[in-house]
Parts: sequence; C-alpha cells; structure tokens
Amino acid sequence: MKEQLANIRATALAAFDAANDSAALDALRVQYLGKKGELTAVLKQMGKLTAEERPAMGQLANEVRSALEEALERRGSELKTKALEDRLAAEALDVTIPGTPYREGHRHPMYIALDEIKEIFIGMGFTVLDGPEVELAELNFDRLNAEEGHPSRDWSDTFYFDEDSRVMLRSQTSPMQVRAMDTMELPIRIIAPGRVYRKDEVDATHSPMFHQVEGMVIDKGVTMADLKGTLNTVVEKLYGKGTKTRFRPHHFPFTEPSCEMDVQCHKCGGVGCPTCKGEGWIELLGAGMIHPRVLEMAGIDTNVYSGWAFGIGLERTAMRRFKIADLRLIFENDVRFLEQF
Repeated sequence: MKEQLANIRATALAAFDAANDSAALDALRVQYLGKKGELTAVLKQMGKLTAEERPAMGQLANEVRSALEEALERRGSELKTKALEDRLAAEALDVTIPGTPYREGHRHPMYIALDEIKEIFIGMGFTVLDGPEVELAELNFDRLNAEEGHPSRDWSDTFYFDEDSRVMLRSQTSPMQVRAMDTMELPIRIIAPGRVYRKDEVDATHSPMFHQVEGMVIDKGVTMADLKGTLNTVVEKLYGKGTKTRFRPHHFPFTEPSCEMDVQCHKCGGVGCPTCKGEGWIELLGAGMIHPRVLEMAGIDTNVYSGWAFGIGLERTAMRRFKIADLRLIFENDVRFLEQF
C-alpha cells in the first residue's frame, strides 16, 4: 500500500503540472481524488491492514491527499492566471494602429436655409409653430376665405383623402394662421415651417411636395409698409446687403391687398435664363394684409387689430441662398451635389 500511495502521489503531481487548462485539471481531480478515484480505491484497502499498520498508513494517506489538493489549487491558480494573460494578449488594443475612418454628415442645404430663417425671425420676436400635414379643408380653405369653387380647391390641384373633399394633405402652412388665431393671445407674431403638397408638375422650380414657411403678424396699427420692410430685411439678411427685390400686385383670398415678392435671379443676374424661365426674376413668396373676414372668423376686432401674412417657398430660398440652378437637385440625394455644402 505504501508503494501504491507513493506511486499515486508521483503520477498525480506530474499529471497536474502537465494539465494545460482548467477542464483537464478538473478531470485529473476526479481521476485521483473523486469518490471512485485512485486514492479512494487505495484507502478502501485499509481494512486489510493490521492494527499496528493502520495508523502509519492513515497518516501517509492524509499526507498524499493534502499534497494532491495543494498541487491542484496551485496549478488551478496558475492556469487562471495564464488564461487571463492569454485573453489580454488576444484582445490587446494597439493604439498605434490608425482608427477606422468614418464620414461625418452635415445639414442639408434646405435645412441650413430654414435654420437661418428661424434665427432671423426669432431675433425679431417671432414664435415658431409646427402643425399637422394632414389637414381639414375647413382650416386650409374655409377659414382662409377660399370658399367652395375656388380653383385651389379643385381635385386637379389638391390631394384629398375622402370623396367629400374635407380631409387633405395641406397645400400650404397657412392653416397654422388659423390655429394661432384660435389659441394664442394678441398680439401674435409667428412663423410656421413645414411640408406642403400640391399637384404641380416637376420642373426646375416646382415639385408636388415642397416646404413652406408661413409668417403672420397681428397687432394694432400694422400696415403694408411693415410687411414690406420686414421681408426686405429678411431677404438682405439671407442673401446679403443690396439684394434686389420687387413686389407685384396679386390676389390671394385670405389677404387684401395681396402681393408677390420676387428676387433677382441668382443664375443670370436678371438677364434671363432657364432657371428663371427668361424673366430675370424668381418668385420667392406671396404675401399681403390679412383679409378682414379672416380675422373676423377668428373673433378678432378689425376696428382695433390688423395683420399681415406671407408664405415663402423654402426650396426656392435655398436655391437663391446657395445659387442652385435646379430645384430637383435638392430632392435627388446625390452625394456629389450634397457634399458641396
């Protein structure tokens, strides 16, 4: 038995030292120290010894067990340390290797123009409003003095959702005028940017979906001169001092008197080209004094208050701001075009 114990000790210690991972070491533990292990099998033979031999063999067996357990613990610790070192080596980050390059995005030219417009009007004390793109015809037309039979209400011009022509994709952000008059206290100074939809044919200056910025002021003593002065100030801040504009008489059902404001074509400088369709000017916005009936439908006393409103095409603003010749470039998402800005 003494020789068996010595043999188990020597063999087990050598096997422990040769184990390459924790799984192999645990298998050796079971082989030598488990309930059916080699050391246990030897200890079961203790009953065959004489009374004089048992104490010595028992002490020797305990020494072997202690030696194996200590060797197991030591080797287990070594294997854990080695595994950690291997993992750190495998997952090491070489800080000298260049990082993976990535391209940074930037704002779309149209939204650059929008942010500039917002900044200008906020600096003048205006509030920025946002509203729904699916709108009621009552707010898009009726409350803006565009009664049944008005050309803009025709199915050939407007995207309707129902046969009764009551629910629609808004054709302008002007319904926000009505919402503001119904919910805000006087005086009112607001702009309302957003997407609008009309059945326009696509060309260099038109699209069935485009963006508009509606503006409105209602206060005591507001005149057409205030409107013209404000718009000229905005245009000069956008396009630079001395930018040429012209105001032409026009008709809108919700303003009286009404006008359209043009800016000189940035492409040809007023000579005439395909971008301005040979006119030398590009229409930028429609405007005018708010029709008294529109104010009265909102319960505003027209003997005390007056107001003006305008609607500016954001794409055309961006075209003039960045000298873009064709509106379609704004929507085509061609990186070669967009990365210029």
